[in-house]
Amino acid sequence: MRVAVAMSGGVDSSVAAALLKEQGHEVIGLTMQLWPRSDEKKGSNGSGDSGSQDTIEDARKVAYKLGIPHHVIDLRDVFTRTIIADFCREYSEGRTPNPCVRCNKYIKFGILWERARELGADILATGHHARIETDNSGKYLLKKGKDRQKDQSYFLCQLKQEQLGRSLFPIGNLTKDIVRQIAREMGLPVAARPESQEICFIPDDNHAAFLKNYAPIPIESGPILNREGKVLGKHRGIMFYTIGQRKGLGLAAAKPLYVTAIERERNAIVVGTKEQTYIDELVADNLNWIAGIRPEQPINIKARVRYRHPEAEAIVSPMDETSVYVKFAEPQMAITPGQSVVFYDGDTVIGGGTIIKQGR
Repeated sequence: MRVAVAMSGGVDSSVAAALLKEQGHEVIGLTMQLWPRSDEKKGSNGSGDSGSQDTIEDARKVAYKLGIPHHVIDLRDVFTRTIIADFCREYSEGRTPNPCVRCNKYIKFGILWERARELGADILATGHHARIETDNSGKYLLKKGKDRQKDQSYFLCQLKQEQLGRSLFPIGNLTKDIVRQIAREMGLPVAARPESQEICFIPDDNHAAFLKNYAPIPIESGPILNREGKVLGKHRGIMFYTIGQRKGLGLAAAKPLYVTAIERERNAIVVGTKEQTYIDELVADNLNWIAGIRPEQPINIKARVRYRHPEAEAIVSPMDETSVYVKFAEPQMAITPGQSVVFYDGDTVIGGGTIIKQGR
């Protein structure tokens, strides 16, 4: 096959390309240039390493080492419109978005695939720690990666059958240690490259600095309230906070205080104890069922409310065609509107959606 590999300049995608070349496929490397925007200088106003010149050069060096063609795909404008604008808008509304889930759905397995197809590719491969299998009926299944500490299936929960059918995850059955070992044995120039940051376009994980530059509306301070409605202090703007946050509140209290709710209508932050951040129910919409079958009755599954959260036993009940109610067996910390809730049956991802509210 002619396989296009999304090469980020990291060790995972580099090894994915190397393995496919070794297997005899015709491999072409594609590196997305996503950020900074075309009207900005590198490094200004918080630009990250998402297709920066350094990562592009790393990917180019790997492609040269492997003897494969390499193309830089400039997607900065569409990335700004589709991912950055949504990221800022969600924070300004008091929600905490997950741009990686959205980017996989619309950019990497959407627009990048179209560019790959224009270059004659039959399939798109990435360096995700995840696996694709088929069931007895021929439907594609999204599975966790073998290395459970690096598993990235959570971020792929919005992929559909046709996207999985034209995708490959060559390192999904490998641990990260083995991936690095392969990179060293092959002499890849990125073998010792450190892990990339969680959100590629935000350097040093400094959300506040990024949002100050790109927020679509004026930043307004407002009250910090306790659960009874008493004013305890003043916040800097709701976009700088997320549910479960403890640091940066600027409050003195006998016990540590955490953000338990963000109320956009009142421009208020509500705080409470750590115990008060726990809740056992949520509502989600923007649902994607990977097998294409929406459950008609409540189902017992495991659900994860953030990437680093452990899975938990839950019952998912359809509310209507576009939303579900999720009831957990045990309360979960910091259920956060805007984040993805992802559903699992063992190591299979059933699907996922976007949390729209705590409780029912």
